[in-house]
Amino acid sequence: MRSRLEEQVAALLKKLNIKFEYEPDKFSYVIEAKYTPDFKVGDVYLETKGFFKPADRRKMLAVKKANPDLDVRLVFQAPYDKISKSSKTTYAMWAERHGFQWCSYTTIQLSWLHEDKQAGRQDLHPEETEEGEASQGC
Repeated sequence: MRSRLEEQVAALLKKLNIKFEYEPDKFSYVIEAKYTPDFKVGDVYLETKGFFKPADRRKMLAVKKANPDLDVRLVFQAPYDKISKSSKTTYAMWAERHGFQWCSYTTIQLSWLHEDKQAGRQDLHPEETEEGEASQGC
């Protein structure tokens, strides 16, 4: 039992000879919430993250699931920090695993900021070369 009250209710049910099960089932539910991205550049949203908390990771997955066509890219202060002390997974690895483009705030690709979605390609900044195009991470 998780609480003293639950223990008391269980004792009462037993005393009354009522058959019961304790927490036998689990049900999914959705909490309606609003997401406000940090920046919008054209059709691209940039979400900046210093410390990438578990709640933020759950939120980003929920946003992606509810809005599959939304182009949200993560800009990390420290993309190679671990998501927790006991994990080998970095912020960058988490982003790639879940289909988010990402980069460090020090290496934001200019092509991210000049993307031509309708043409299905990236317009490069005049100083960039083809090698400078953004990939999943940068």
